[in-house]
Amino acid sequence: MEILVLGGSHFVGRHLVDAARAAGHTVTVFNRGRTPLPWDDVEQLIGDREQGDLESLRGRDWDACLDVNGYLPQYVRASAELLADRVARYAFISTASVYVIPGSPPIEETGELHAVPAHEVETLEMELYGPLKVACEQAVERAFPERALILRPGIVAGPYDPTNRFPWWVERVARGGEVLAPGTPVSPVQLVDGRDLAAFSLRLMGRKDTGIFNLCGPSQDIQQPFARCIKAKESEDRLPLRSSYAMTAAD
Repeated sequence: MEILVLGGSHFVGRHLVDAARAAGHTVTVFNRGRTPLPWDDVEQLIGDREQGDLESLRGRDWDACLDVNGYLPQYVRASAELLADRVARYAFISTASVYVIPGSPPIEETGELHAVPAHEVETLEMELYGPLKVACEQAVERAFPERALILRPGIVAGPYDPTNRFPWWVERVARGGEVLAPGTPVSPVQLVDGRDLAAFSLRLMGRKDTGIFNLCGPSQDIQQPFARCIKAKESEDRLPLRSSYAMTAAD
């Protein structure tokens, strides 16, 4: 396939490009050009969707588009509408944060979603992250009826993670001593490796699948990844985990 990746130079986008190249696909990335690409065989188109600069996408055709950096619906709408007659299928990397979660998991793809913001938002506000992603999904589905693939990952971890959301804990355990972990030892958590996310996404695109898919690893108690970090450290100082609630009660 000839694949267009919107984004592609950071974290999930980078894994998507790696997976596509490994599978023998021809890859083009569209981004602002601020980060040098680590590949010699990937074409780079320069533009900025947040500035309305999509000119380098005009007049080109691809088999599939993977949109990995769409956060505001007006920008996603513009790129999706521009590519509607140029791309056979459009995959949008969304998030499990689109769901309203009144009870306990499992969360199915038919779960209740956040209401979209009533007014257009110009800058990403984290409290609106989920609702804005819902609006982005809707923009893609309107531009690509029956041709859209919506992927909703949970907590993504792995190489190139710029958030330090998971690596921080690995580094903290490596420092040794008592670790104050969030929640309780049996609080559920589901991680998905960015490389697995990319491989699964490419497999769906190759099968010409459409629709909505949650992407999460198996559910586990939060103490389990901590225990694996401690084991990897091979430290003699293996103190038991204490939860934030336990600390509050003890204090």
